[in-house]
Amino acid sequence: MADKPPAPLLADRAPGNLPEFTVGEISTALKRTLEDSFGRVRVRGEISGFKRHSSGHLYFSLKDDAAVLNAVCWRGGVGRLGLVPEDGMEVIATGRITAYAPRSNYQIVVEAMELAGEGALLKLLEERRRKLHAEGLFAAERKRPLPYLPEVIGVVTSPTGAVIRDILHRLADRF
Repeated sequence: MADKPPAPLLADRAPGNLPEFTVGEISTALKRTLEDSFGRVRVRGEISGFKRHSSGHLYFSLKDDAAVLNAVCWRGGVGRLGLVPEDGMEVIATGRITAYAPRSNYQIVVEAMELAGEGALLKLLEERRRKLHAEGLFAAERKRPLPYLPEVIGVVTSPTGAVIRDILHRLADRF
């Protein structure tokens, strides 16, 4: 039996018409393609791995049954979120998809966030109610009787506007 010649290695084969990229070039091209393809997006998912960094930035993931998407909210945007994120919350995050080319990672930079649906809001409300109840804040012995008339009334309005004049006029008529 004659020995067969060894099969040519992949590197020994002719490259054909395929272009060659460096790792940096392909990562930069993918970043540009990804960021150009997705402007602002709304992503629905459950928050997991929530961390508030000492710098004030928020880091977390949005996940569903099919995938996980890393997310960040920079310190300057935290106050505009409209809610305080927590692990397990079902949210709709609005932001931009960005990529970090040196590591070939992508994420959403969150600019706004809302609870996903009425059911999620009711669930959050019920969880808070249970937590406050466990702390004894709804106990009958903590409740104080309401006064017959209010002792202090706060009004936030212009000192020269019609609203304050109307309130003062009604108070003078009744009391």
